[in-house]
Amino acid sequence: MNVMEAITTRKSIRKFEDRPISRDLVEKILFAGTLAPSGHNKQPWKFYVVQGEKNDEMIQTMQNGIDRLEGMGIKTGSAKYTIRWMAQAPVTIFIFYPDGRSPFAERDVDDPFLGIVDIQSIGAAIQNMLLEATELGLGSLWICDVFAAYEEFCDWLNAEGQMIAAVSLGYPAQSPNPRPRKSVEEVTEFIG
Repeated sequence: MNVMEAITTRKSIRKFEDRPISRDLVEKILFAGTLAPSGHNKQPWKFYVVQGEKNDEMIQTMQNGIDRLEGMGIKTGSAKYTIRWMAQAPVTIFIFYPDGRSPFAERDVDDPFLGIVDIQSIGAAIQNMLLEATELGLGSLWICDVFAAYEEFCDWLNAEGQMIAAVSLGYPAQSPNPRPRKSVEEVTEFIG
């Protein structure tokens, strides 16, 4: 599979087979993430891999966050669906920015761009992981709904820094149709 094939065949998978993923495949996906470009080669990412018996604890942690927000009258949107998809996946990787701060923390107005380059670098690492998963015949789901349990996951993982996202991985039990995409003409303006 070449790069363009991986890009065009990658889909967000929301149904996984009940089949484990070997550590070797997970490590290949993580390695792909570490090869992403990063500003000043800082490589500003840390990965927490949840699998096996810890999956049940992860799902309970997510549910605790949803319950906390709902108890405060805050809508949790699609997080209620996401928790089911995460429960099916044999592996979920949490991606953190160790030098970052919680999105709920106060910001320094003297440096409003703090971390933007690092966050973009982390996005590149996540995309590399998704494409490598596709190459390996695995399905993946890039998840931001984990913010519904932001505090709970940071505590549970004993992680420092800023949680950016999670990626659930598994053998796909579905093959969704491609989502509509805007044309290059719609999203591009050539200057000069």
